[in-house]
Amino acid sequence: MTDLQFADEVLDELQEKHPRFHPRAYVFVLQALHAVIGGLDEPRHITGPELAEGVRTLALEQFGPLARTVLEHWGIHETEDMGRVVFAMVEHGILVKQDGDRPEDFADLFDFEEAFELNYPWNARP
Repeated sequence: MTDLQFADEVLDELQEKHPRFHPRAYVFVLQALHAVIGGLDEPRHITGPELAEGVRTLALEQFGPLARTVLEHWGIHETEDMGRVVFAMVEHGILVKQDGDRPEDFADLFDFEEAFELNYPWNARP
């Protein structure tokens, strides 16, 4: 079995268990996690708020003004959904958590309209 086949099987299993989220949501959150870790001086545990900000930043970089639309298409409508994606991967053994980590760490970190539309660079006021 190739790594790609394995990855497809894992994504299929995740979507079957959590049909609310598109398989691409899991891949994107992992990409954001790697981007956040890559920006650190030394690898360490990433908090929920740090990862949520990483998802926001990567979405804006990759999708620009469509960032919110893309995330919502994948089932991510609020920061709590980012936590649900993360903890689905923890449950599946893809990610590990520390004892204090909870899905609630992702609660109400930012508003999607504000973060992806109102504060988009061409809308930001000096």
